[in-house]
Amino acid sequence: EVQLVESGGGLVQAGGSLRLSCVASGSSLDGYAIGWFRQAPGKEREGIACISSVDPSRYIGDSVKGRFTISSDNDKNTVYLQMDKLKPEDTAVYYCAAAPEANPSVYYCSPWGPPRILLYDHWGQGTQVNVSS
Repeated sequence: EVQLVESGGGLVQAGGSLRLSCVASGSSLDGYAIGWFRQAPGKEREGIACISSVDPSRYIGDSVKGRFTISSDNDKNTVYLQMDKLKPEDTAVYYCAAAPEANPSVYYCSPWGPPRILLYDHWGQGTQVNVSS
């Protein structure tokens, strides 16, 4: 069973950058879609990015498009979320999660919409990102 650990969060001024890492252990990321989600205080958890391991599909949410990039390094069993031009509204706890891409009829990472939380059943503990104005 895959275990995920996020790192890279912290405090940054508006306009700054952070790179979050999601390191997997216990299993290769092959066969898993990886999603990045965030939850701000008082708000619901939202999916902002995802990457598939079985096809080229990637998704970047409209709220972060042009500022965030998702990528993977299979040799390191790691998925990254590069966050540039950060805004105070990006302040949240950021989670990575894995969804086994077991059903070829299901888009675990669709390029047309955010990753669906219910499909992701392995979660990291989260990393806090604070963006000051």
